[in-house]
Amino acid sequence: MEALITLLPGDGIGPEVVASGRAVLDRIAERHGHQFSYREALAGGAAIDETGSPLPDETIDACLEADAVLLGAVGGPKWSDPNAPVRPEQGLLKLREVLGVYANLRPVRVLPELAGASPLKAERLRGVDLVVVRELTGGIYFGEKTRTATSASDLCTYTVAEIERIVRVAARLAASRRGRLCSVDKANVLETSRLWRDTTNRVMASEFPEVRLETLLVDAAAMHLLSRPADFDVIVTENMFGDILTDEASMLAGSLGLLPSASLGDSKRGLYEPIHGSAPDIAGKGLANPAATIASTAMLLRHSLELDVEASAVEVALAGVLRAGARTADLAAAGEEALSTGAFTAAVIDALS
Repeated sequence: MEALITLLPGDGIGPEVVASGRAVLDRIAERHGHQFSYREALAGGAAIDETGSPLPDETIDACLEADAVLLGAVGGPKWSDPNAPVRPEQGLLKLREVLGVYANLRPVRVLPELAGASPLKAERLRGVDLVVVRELTGGIYFGEKTRTATSASDLCTYTVAEIERIVRVAARLAASRRGRLCSVDKANVLETSRLWRDTTNRVMASEFPEVRLETLLVDAAAMHLLSRPADFDVIVTENMFGDILTDEASMLAGSLGLLPSASLGDSKRGLYEPIHGSAPDIAGKGLANPAATIASTAMLLRHSLELDVEASAVEVALAGVLRAGARTADLAAAGEEALSTGAFTAAVIDALS
């Protein structure tokens, strides 16, 4: 097949890990007879420096014309002033809105060989295989904001339609897995969460009676993610709760450098990115872990290009390299050899041969 993929390297280690992702996609194309073409565009701090905007019109056009978008990371100390009128994160929020990608899928699977990298005891991690489905274009991040010299406000709003569509995405995913869905809210305090819970209960009862629904308050969910992580199958929650819980869940796997994400909407075009940040302290040193970006390319192949066999090949190769002992600096134990970003990528590509 032919596909156009827009690359947004972004800031910090973004260009390094996106280069790794592209190299893996090139090997897949070579091995399976596909033709992938690429268009690179500016986003985040790099775009601010070049154009004054964190998401220039040219970048928006490049993303809308693509079959899929692969993003590295945005932000860094140079642009970290939260009071600045233009910030890298604004570009990311706008990109999600422009692409209409309202469902963020973040899988967390713990390889036994990496259990030692997690701060949790190994027995707690046995059998952990979950997906967090985070609503991505509503809630407090997108609500009306006000600021005066003495006060500030951020409005959190959700509509029934927004809740229905994200719950359906999560429920369909749960039905294809182990048939369990956990909805996370704060319905004892927040009116938006009460709407979330009522809508979720109705949709699940009428449309997905075969999926077992559990409901947890967000503080309890944060605790149970550490105390009984293997009990979770699919978790669905609103934007800010999902942002926080998925970073917490990354510690189950041992490193932010391992976890991919896919942001999907009603079309096949999706936005794929590692969940880690730009890590400017290690940028350009070959220390970045490209595993999360490589895993994100597998999600790109599966969800946007509908190439399940190729996606599975990437996942198997990546898991095999990790099981064989390949470790980047964030995963290497004291005295253990750490592979550079390029060497780790080369090992995955060799495994795809």
